[in-house]
Amino acid sequence: MTNEPKEHPKEVMPAAYFSSRWIFLKLLALCYLAAFGSLWMQVDGLIGEKGILPVRTFLSEVEVELGSRAPWEVPTLCWLNDGNGFLHWLCGAGVALSLLLLLDLVPLLCLALLWFLYLSLASVGQDFLGFQWDNLLLETGFLAIFLVPFALGAGPSDENPPPRMVLFLFQWLLFRLMFSSGVVKLFSGDLAWRHLTALQYHYETQPLPTPLAWYFNQFPGWFQQLSCLYLFGVELIVPFLIFGPRRLRPWAFGFLVSLQVLIALTGNYCFFNLLALGLCLFALEDQAYPLWWKKRWASWKGKSGKFSKPWPPWITVPVAFLVLYLSLVQMLYTMGGRFQLPGPFGLPVRLAEPFRSVNSYGLFAVMTTTRPEILVEGSRDGVDWLPYEFKWKAGDLGQAPRYVAPYQPRLDWQMWFAALGNYRDNPWFVNFLVRLLEGSPDVLALLKTNPFPQSPPLFIRAGLDQYHFTNFAEKARTGQWWKKEEKGFYIPAFSLKDLQRR
Repeated sequence: MTNEPKEHPKEVMPAAYFSSRWIFLKLLALCYLAAFGSLWMQVDGLIGEKGILPVRTFLSEVEVELGSRAPWEVPTLCWLNDGNGFLHWLCGAGVALSLLLLLDLVPLLCLALLWFLYLSLASVGQDFLGFQWDNLLLETGFLAIFLVPFALGAGPSDENPPPRMVLFLFQWLLFRLMFSSGVVKLFSGDLAWRHLTALQYHYETQPLPTPLAWYFNQFPGWFQQLSCLYLFGVELIVPFLIFGPRRLRPWAFGFLVSLQVLIALTGNYCFFNLLALGLCLFALEDQAYPLWWKKRWASWKGKSGKFSKPWPPWITVPVAFLVLYLSLVQMLYTMGGRFQLPGPFGLPVRLAEPFRSVNSYGLFAVMTTTRPEILVEGSRDGVDWLPYEFKWKAGDLGQAPRYVAPYQPRLDWQMWFAALGNYRDNPWFVNFLVRLLEGSPDVLALLKTNPFPQSPPLFIRAGLDQYHFTNFAEKARTGQWWKKEEKGFYIPAFSLKDLQRR
């Protein structure tokens, strides 16, 4: 009888996320770059001194209302200076720090400053910086501070592994982002989601569709229902695989990434999809990367020869406990919880809320089934009216939807929200029209055209039209991507004198 060599069990390598951390920080730097850079080009017209919602006016009202509590409730460097120059400095500093982070230079310092600078702008951005991806960037940016080594000079290729507890918080954030997006659709009671017909409306009614959205809108109803089922599967089932066995996590990564790519191809959601793709990396361990990448990474990391201290547990443990507590409360609210936390239990929620770094998520809880569009017109005599054209939102029927992400035209986005309600619910829109009557160059720079280049109009008004995508036959016949029907006035004509009489 011969002695056969015994088979040794396959060695189980411990989970490592060096590659995922490195790529994630690159994507986060690009998201910060897009966020600060795009805002820099619009900040004067949105919240500048002659903008739609001036920071100075906002802070004055907050100070009157809250008194000494104002700096805590509105954490921003703009308490030091609320002028246009300082707003530009905040955006410019954010761009510079994003580039330093992209180059792996002092990442810890860059991440801490980027988070605080963006918080400073988001706190005073009012309607224009209240999007879910602004909150997601703040939450992701806050957690990323604890992802890099506890040393100013150490980079993400450092030999020190990402802290396990922080990795879990990122996986938990990815889970919440995806699972909550599915849950809100179910708990809203919206019939379009329940009947799986939501995607028959989504492509044409979303804020800023892309050219591919027009083509996806042409697919038959059965295809849209199957797509809806796939969406629910990815949002409600796949997130659990993030915490599942190692062999299932790459599948979770693949499904989650596929959804983000499809969303990005058919809709302009600024840096949101890029940021979500970055979070998906925390479902992917180093051993799941292709062999060519692992060889290159091993060679590159071996040359760094760095090692630094990890974040001490006396910092990461309280942070993790607080984030988990706050996020669980947020998820209960998302799932329809209607309760008031008693005294000491609700205090952390109230204290953390102004920092927007632990949030609830869930887009399109109720599917919009129509696409109203606001048409803004000015006149010198109240008889002949000329339209103001926007840069990105639907207007010209022959203009194809375009790709604009990761840049976010925040005025165009807000116009979509305003059209879903009325002007009384959107005071910023009235301010916008007033700025047009005043001929504010900062606000006019946000628009594609100014029909009154010599002097501003004496009267302003806004109409409401209903927009629909054309079909293949209509587009072939007319060459137009859109068709519309007039629905009346959004706000009747008025002048600056009318406002003075009130």
